[in-house]
Amino acid sequence: MPDETFVDPGACAPREGVSEDPGGQVFDGAVVLCGPTASGKSALAVELADRLGAEILGADSQQVYRGLPIGTAQPEATLLARVPHHLIGFVEPPERTTAARYGALAREAAAEVRARGRRVLLAGGTGLYLRAALEGLFEGPAADAALRQRLEDEAAREGRAALHARLARADPGAAARIAPNDLTRVVRALEVFERTGAPMSTHHARHARARPRVAWLGLCPPRDELYRRIDARTRRIYAEGLLAEAEWLRREGLRDWAPARAVGYRDALGVLDGRLRVEDAIAATARDSRRYAKRQLTWFRAVPGVHWLPWPANPDDALRQVG
Repeated sequence: MPDETFVDPGACAPREGVSEDPGGQVFDGAVVLCGPTASGKSALAVELADRLGAEILGADSQQVYRGLPIGTAQPEATLLARVPHHLIGFVEPPERTTAARYGALAREAAAEVRARGRRVLLAGGTGLYLRAALEGLFEGPAADAALRQRLEDEAAREGRAALHARLARADPGAAARIAPNDLTRVVRALEVFERTGAPMSTHHARHARARPRVAWLGLCPPRDELYRRIDARTRRIYAEGLLAEAEWLRREGLRDWAPARAVGYRDALGVLDGRLRVEDAIAATARDSRRYAKRQLTWFRAVPGVHWLPWPANPDDALRQVG
């Protein structure tokens, strides 16, 4: 889900010639702000970065895509104008990115921020992207088109839940992190297992670097408040133009582009196709966002050393923990 327009889109884009493995040490002394969707990370990150003399690196698997500011909840233009942001809105359609590639770009961006004498603040809700930046990830074998087609055909024939159940038997760790409806990631995890004979989670563990010294801060509104914020945001993005973004995806033939399959766009495309009423689409998007928030919290609560800020969070509380 989403919002924004860039004052300078180029400031958020990585440069060419990215070093693939500069090392996680570039994040030593960085601050990481994590939490579920709609918890207020973008606004707090700007307040905190402003006081720390930091620049923000986005860590969201959907906000990396250009042209979809509303549905991917990109920071508002007023926030982007206050503090330099990086790794937001730089992936052009129909290009896709991976967590491993994001990690390499994030380490390059962090090195450049530090070279300017600024502090690094990683802010986002995609745990895998944060891990990729800080520790590195196993890139995996090249895509096997025939194998992917076979797995996708199996999902179409037997249902996505059945394919996810197969993943749970092959790689319980990956299945716990990947939603049953996330066909792209389920297929990729099974592809890695079939191509290498080992679970993706095992490969990730083997390739992880030593963790840099960072200050982890977490946002976690009370459940009722979080759900209220999610419901309010869902209505707001429909009011602000989510259907227009979905229409652009449809018109440009981008239904198979990664963000078009994400929460929000699936339902918006259903409205445009006449399969869903707007109110039903809003309800479905809010429901799926709540489920996503639960998965995010499960991930982050397993990260050692996260200091969960009291709610409502404010920059003073955060600064006391960062030092």
